[in-house]
Amino acid sequence: MNTPTTMRAAIIVALAAAGAVVAADKASDKPAAPAAAPIVTVPGMPPVVNRNNLYSETNGPSYISAAVKGDLERVYVPNLRSNDVTVIDPVTLKVVDKFKVGKAPQHVIPSWDLRTLWVANNAERTNIGSLTPIDPRTGKPGKEISVDDPYNLYFTPDGKSAIVVAEAKHRLDFRDPQTMAMQYSIEAPKCGGINHADFSIDGRYALFTCEFEGSVAKIDLVERKVLGYLKLTMPNTRFKDAPPSDGPFASEICSSKKGMPQDIRISPDGKRFYIADMEADGVHIVDGEAFKEVGFISTGLGAHGIYPSRDGKQFYVANRGTHSIHGRRKVRGSVTVVDFASEKVVAQWQIPGGGSPDMGNVSADGKALWLSGRFDDVVYRFDTSDGSVKQIKVGQEPHGLVVWPQPGRYSVGHTGNLR
Repeated sequence: MNTPTTMRAAIIVALAAAGAVVAADKASDKPAAPAAAPIVTVPGMPPVVNRNNLYSETNGPSYISAAVKGDLERVYVPNLRSNDVTVIDPVTLKVVDKFKVGKAPQHVIPSWDLRTLWVANNAERTNIGSLTPIDPRTGKPGKEISVDDPYNLYFTPDGKSAIVVAEAKHRLDFRDPQTMAMQYSIEAPKCGGINHADFSIDGRYALFTCEFEGSVAKIDLVERKVLGYLKLTMPNTRFKDAPPSDGPFASEICSSKKGMPQDIRISPDGKRFYIADMEADGVHIVDGEAFKEVGFISTGLGAHGIYPSRDGKQFYVANRGTHSIHGRRKVRGSVTVVDFASEKVVAQWQIPGGGSPDMGNVSADGKALWLSGRFDDVVYRFDTSDGSVKQIKVGQEPHGLVVWPQPGRYSVGHTGNLR
């Protein structure tokens, strides 16, 4: 029981503490910094825990959701030309399974609720596109669902819709995330080759790359419309699409006039988007709110995929080693490591003997970067501490592999863009 004496003592201690704070503030002559206002997100979207690091909830195995803790530890590799999925045990680096899916599987995508892995079979130049579900607890495929031209698959940050990227149709199809029944569509007629995307920090808009236009489309997810298109600026020089000769600047030639933007990722603080460009050989930097290009980072020949490190301090750029959509074996593929804060290149990893790194993701513990070897029919496992690489033979023309399970609360799509 508190007596008047003990209560009075507690009040004196509290007042003294408050006085000490005031005195400290006066001594430093600095007003106390106001707390940063929380990010106001679209209804239904999980809150942004750290406004300075969108990737704070994907920082290692301790952030793996309870929903996926019973899932098999596997790497699922869609093989575009052999129409199948290779399954790798990431511990033993051995192939443990392989199964047929639909025609031309492009990517394996975790669902918003993390309970299904979807294989996007876009059935190139035909009308038999489909999505194949994989149960991550068993690693086995389920019954295919027919959808139009699913080159890629995303999910609105509120989890209410799956977004089938119907590339050939210049269209985004919003569907029920469970049944894939159509909800509505957004036409993007000026976005030829619409394919990869990322979402604003508040979930109100997305940027989609237009591969064959050299541009980016900004999509208003609330009003369900295209807000505009941004033509990306090409650098003055790019890398040669052939083995370089000796001598200074031998690896550079004049740039083409139009880019070929591929993967895109948002910065940890949500202010910028980084866009890998296979023709520009680097990464465009775009201010999402102003919707203008503000910089460029040269990385390597055929810049293609972008993956943040587990701590959100760096990102890895997969340079496919060629400007060609259909390349040859053993090209000059590499991985560039870029510091988010300074936007400077901090490391460059080459593949001994050449290779063609494409799409993939980082392991849950951040110690490995897994990428498909698009033109070499292999998968690469890069050690993120030193860039050393191991290779595993898979099917014909592997593309957007997924490493599973991944840390995070929910997925917005592609090969494991979790938050």
